[in-house]
Amino acid sequence: MTNDPTPEQFLPLPPATLHILLALAETDRHGYAIMQDVAQRTGGALKLGAGTLYRSVQRMLEQGLISEVSSRPAPEMDDERRRYYRITAFGTAVARAEAQRLMDLVKLARVSGFVPRRAQ
Repeated sequence: MTNDPTPEQFLPLPPATLHILLALAETDRHGYAIMQDVAQRTGGALKLGAGTLYRSVQRMLEQGLISEVSSRPAPEMDDERRRYYRITAFGTAVARAEAQRLMDLVKLARVSGFVPRRAQ
């Protein structure tokens, strides 16, 4: 018998965690690029501060949701102090589980009349 965590054990995700996973879904990014992506995706509604970002990143590294990558851009296009992060397969599974949880919640809200039904 294994004691490996399941994606559902991480739900619900803190908003910062979900947004970081979304930012890493398409490509590896360094911290500042994650902050920029989150602000852009949310139209500025969510701006991760450095403290929130790096506390979240540290926790996500420990949980196995993301990993630090050693591959880097060409030196002339990079700052050697930057650390780059990548979503793991487990992080992807957790993000998918959270997306499903949120979709299920919206369905319940729609049935209760809190969310308008789509135009037919």
